[in-house]
Amino acid sequence: MSYELFVSLRYLKAKRKQAFISLISVISIGGVAVGVAALIIVLAVMTGFKNDIRDKILGIMAHILIQSHEGGIEQHDELLQTVQQIRQVVSILPYIRGQVLVSSAENVAGVKLLGIDPKRTTATAHLEKNLTEGHVEFLGQTYQNQETLTGPPRHGIIIGWELARLLGVLTGDEVTLILPMGRLLPTGPVPKLKKFHVVGIFSSGFYEYDAGLAYIPLTAAQTFFNMGTKISGLEVRIENIDHTKQVVKQIKNILGSEYLIQDWADLNQSLFSAINLEKLAMFLILALIVLVAAFNIISTLVMMVIEKQSDIATLKSMGSTSKSIMKIFMLEGTVIGWIGTVLGTGLGIVVCWLADTYKLIRLDGGIYYLDHLPFTMTGTDILLVIVSALMICFVSTIYPARQASKLDPVVVFRYE
Repeated sequence: MSYELFVSLRYLKAKRKQAFISLISVISIGGVAVGVAALIIVLAVMTGFKNDIRDKILGIMAHILIQSHEGGIEQHDELLQTVQQIRQVVSILPYIRGQVLVSSAENVAGVKLLGIDPKRTTATAHLEKNLTEGHVEFLGQTYQNQETLTGPPRHGIIIGWELARLLGVLTGDEVTLILPMGRLLPTGPVPKLKKFHVVGIFSSGFYEYDAGLAYIPLTAAQTFFNMGTKISGLEVRIENIDHTKQVVKQIKNILGSEYLIQDWADLNQSLFSAINLEKLAMFLILALIVLVAAFNIISTLVMMVIEKQSDIATLKSMGSTSKSIMKIFMLEGTVIGWIGTVLGTGLGIVVCWLADTYKLIRLDGGIYYLDHLPFTMTGTDILLVIVSALMICFVSTIYPARQASKLDPVVVFRYE
């Protein structure tokens, strides 16, 4: 142990004549601890919320979308086999997408309609997990009118529970899909109408999807949108979403510029950018708590310098350099910062673990789509908080330490 560290620790542990300085030191440690704990807790909440939103989105949306610049893909079997060769790819689902109106006896709403192949069970597993009623495989069946048992057979449709509530329908009921620009006659465009049988209701926990999304069989969508054998694109799911960018790059290298390739982050860029900006703002705001504690450290060291003037003069007369004196007081302030940071880190981690494990903060799921407030700690966030707190504490020691190093021992001894 260097003598500078030894002296600085002795100053922290020694009983001082001025108890007020000791009190400010304790307050400084407490302020740093509270600030660090608050930062860890808030960043854990923001990360947990972001991850929960991401999981809800990926519970419905594919990791990667492959589309044609021309509006449709004709020979999609070859494209599917080519993409399937990529190592990270788990499943691929051809789809058709369009905007339609869906109506019932009670109401009408606009939805995004997706045509999918229910036989691809691996690719539709994510939808199956979100179903509260029915099964995806029911889309592959046809149904008769439940009241008259006559008329053409109906294809199945799966809708979100918010949409089902708005339309006032349950599984087994019928809804009508309306394509406003369905057919073009000499008199003008005529809407295209077709009845579907509700075979399932899903709940993703994300209002935009639950209220504005519906699924029908791929073949029925091709007929309804007059696309023949074309599809709108391919939904690709991979093993690890952290490798999405790398997989997108591989696909682009293989397919070239003929296709439009987007990942889930690109498609939801505005949402996640807003969450990241809010996370940064909360970090900067709560860092002010640590900054206030840093001012307390400055006050502690300034009064310490005043109290220890004779000690500083004695050390200098014994051969200590100004650099050593400065180091003593910088180490003292840094130790205060370290103690506060360690205590705050431990407190923040414990609070986050307890709150997340035992779901201490309950929420109204009907309003927030979360039954509890999630706390997700990451090593990056914790390290960022620790480094930021230590940097602030270290910078706060520079001014009082420089003042101590400038003391002239001759002047001090003259007035002793």
